Amino acid sequence: MCQIFAGQKPERYESETRRLRLNGQSTSIRLERAFWRILDRIAEREGLTTPAFISKLHSEVLELHGEAPNFTSLLRCACTIHLGELEQDDTARYAAE
Repeated sequence: MCQIFAGQKPERYESETRRLRLNGQSTSIRLERAFWRILDRIAEREGLTTPAFISKLHSEVLELHGEAPNFTSLLRCACTIHLGELEQDDTARYAAE
């Protein structure tokens, strides 16, 4: 079992920093490449660029909670929610067959 996790290529979990604007402020976000790939897919599905998607998400978090503590962790959790939705879709599809 550990080979599935330990055997992954280091490039997958290597950190990547991207610069973008959140609410007009220039900032940088550092995430593992695997998370960036997921965020890129989510943004594409939403018809947005990745920076536009992240900025929109940040604005919505501020609107709901007044602040965005540990926003990078929120992004990672958003990725796991997205993956869970994909898993549910796959499960429903197989159940229908």
